[in-house]
Amino acid sequence: MNAEWQPDTLAAQLGHYIDPVTGGVIPPFQPSTTYARDAHYQLIQPQTEYSRDDNPTYPLAESLIAELEGGEDALLFASGMAGIASLFQTLDQGDRVAAPTRMYFGTVKWLTHFAQKRQIEINWFDPAIPGSLEAAIQPNIKLVWVENPANPTWDIIDIKAAAEAAHDVGAPLAVDSTVASPVLSQPLKLGADIVFHSATKYLNGHSDVMGGVLVSKEKNNRWEKIRFERHHAGAIMGTFETWLLLRGMRTMFVRVKHSSASAMAIARHFEKHPKLERVLYPGLASHPGHEVASRQMQDGFGGMLSILVKGDFQMAVEVAKRFKVFIPATSLGGVESLVEHRKTVEGPDSPTPDHLLRLSVGLENLDDLIADLEQSLQVV
Repeated sequence: MNAEWQPDTLAAQLGHYIDPVTGGVIPPFQPSTTYARDAHYQLIQPQTEYSRDDNPTYPLAESLIAELEGGEDALLFASGMAGIASLFQTLDQGDRVAAPTRMYFGTVKWLTHFAQKRQIEINWFDPAIPGSLEAAIQPNIKLVWVENPANPTWDIIDIKAAAEAAHDVGAPLAVDSTVASPVLSQPLKLGADIVFHSATKYLNGHSDVMGGVLVSKEKNNRWEKIRFERHHAGAIMGTFETWLLLRGMRTMFVRVKHSSASAMAIARHFEKHPKLERVLYPGLASHPGHEVASRQMQDGFGGMLSILVKGDFQMAVEVAKRFKVFIPATSLGGVESLVEHRKTVEGPDSPTPDHLLRLSVGLENLDDLIADLEQSLQVV
């Protein structure tokens, strides 16, 4: 990678990639799962033996993501949850971790199940309550996991302060930075030890790739355990998916900045709307985490926001059903705008408010998005 270049230049050119064989500016797709040896029974290319780890498409994507995050190494996974699982698999039976109650609910459900099986204790904390994180980080903590901004209420955690608290007890800090993406935040530079992304979301950005990635500040014993887990469990991203991810990352900076600007405009437009109880978006000065977000994010506050409709569960569902431009679907970070009633998706055990709608702002015309939200709220 050309370290002297700005991150958006690195992403757009994949580190100034030029195919050494053809001169192509797009990396080739190599679907082979295995690689031949020569007459001396030596691998023709020493770094390629079997595609579970060795496909030549992987290093280009992993090195680019590591460079954008300021990490020493990165590993791709078949899904976001596969990446999260590989990290937590490094814990020993009986270990204790700290994790937020407000984050992607799939992580909450899996972590709860995993902890019960492995007899791991979880110190849960509420990121919306000042001091809750610090109180959860006790001397016997082995890992601190945070999500920033936290899905779907977009609470903000002071990453630098969280890292200092974790390091004081000898624990690493891992940050799910999916929503911020490397465009808006680099947690490793703020003191975190590991960064996670659901690559399905903003890294790829086209709703056609399932994947995850972990980035480590340094190659240490924990990182080698993660690499071992990925290799032997086989949770590697597919070759074609990796190629699509590379394609998506070329436009990531443009996409994320555009979505962030539109989300900011939408949040400001509807902040005082008579049919909304509240708009949750860290870019608003009214958001409790705005000051911290302003310090640790750049070029915007993300393309995700949530609205609290005046009414109950059913009223929020009725609003969601009326959208015409926003597509009612799960996920986030794509070029198309999505709306989702999270309580319906997460189920009755979810702590998400009944009247919350989550919006993923895409690349459509801003006036169309605002008009669509206005007409949907007419039912309130």
